[in-house]
Amino acid sequence: MNSEFWKNKKVLVTGHTGFKGSWLSIWLQKLGANVVGFSKSIPTKPSLYELAHVEDGMISIMGNVNDLNKLTEVINEQKPEIIIHMAAQSLVHESYKDPIETYTTNVIGTVNIMHVIRSVDSVRVLINVTSDKCYDNQELERGYTEDDPMGGFDPYSSSKGCAELVTSAFRNSYFNSTEYKKHRTAIASVRAGNVIGGGDWAENRIIPDIMKGILENSVVKIRNPNAIRPWQFVLEPLSGYLLLAEKLWGNGEKFSESWNFGPDYNDITTVSDLIKKISHLWITEIKLEHNKEEFNHESNILKLDCTKAKQRLGWQPKTNLDLGLKYLVEWYKEYELGNDMKIITENQIREFSEL
Repeated sequence: MNSEFWKNKKVLVTGHTGFKGSWLSIWLQKLGANVVGFSKSIPTKPSLYELAHVEDGMISIMGNVNDLNKLTEVINEQKPEIIIHMAAQSLVHESYKDPIETYTTNVIGTVNIMHVIRSVDSVRVLINVTSDKCYDNQELERGYTEDDPMGGFDPYSSSKGCAELVTSAFRNSYFNSTEYKKHRTAIASVRAGNVIGGGDWAENRIIPDIMKGILENSVVKIRNPNAIRPWQFVLEPLSGYLLLAEKLWGNGEKFSESWNFGPDYNDITTVSDLIKKISHLWITEIKLEHNKEEFNHESNILKLDCTKAKQRLGWQPKTNLDLGLKYLVEWYKEYELGNDMKIITENQIREFSEL
């Protein structure tokens, strides 16, 4: 990644108040970009966005990607050169409760972004952030590649599969690589694994549940201890998105595709093993309870094959699971002590960049 590339670039991040959006916004600020955020609300209390004072170094605009008029107004006024679209309803269990909101935000919100940039000359790069759950998961031992079919058992997963199809359709119809020299807009989609890191307080996600249990000395209810997931430190996929944006800027017709940014296979492990590692790092016993209530369907195994990003982009994970968990535990320990989380977050970004 070329840090010089980002200086004074106008970057719009949708969903900038969320966990990944906040980390990305801070990183872009450190790289010298002119960052604009567009998000409907601050999703949790507490939040990384508020603790790290993310809005201090950027233009922060509250609005919904489902509001086409507001979105059009913001993009026309701000004239971003690069858009990283992260705004989403990102929880599987919430998607069962409110499928309409899930599909509206994740699918129509994506349609709205794609539609608006058709008439905006400033946008050179658009990256649509979807999910590893976009694939038609057959519980295979192998990792899914970018050419595997889209699917999704639950509303969230299928909405991300739909968002991928929307991206492909708009790229083929309006931003075709064969006519890149005419429209000069490169569009790609990215799929990451189960992202972990400091500042995540989302409901019904394993890491926030564990951290809450440790910090509040409460019982952590585990739904599926044997579920296998591709855990990765939050800055790993974000580094992939930034590298891809640089590639798209320089050679849009070559890289306007879908890309996986997941961990190496030896970092793909069970929920139970993850908990043991965190317990060891924190030097505490985590109080667990196997929640045997009936829950909606969740996949038991999911892996990504990232050969394409490694070979064609030169992207590689910098951390393994143990180092990622070390960063995670250090972040929450600093939070427990009441320290300045903006400084802590920026320090972790700096350390990661120097690896």
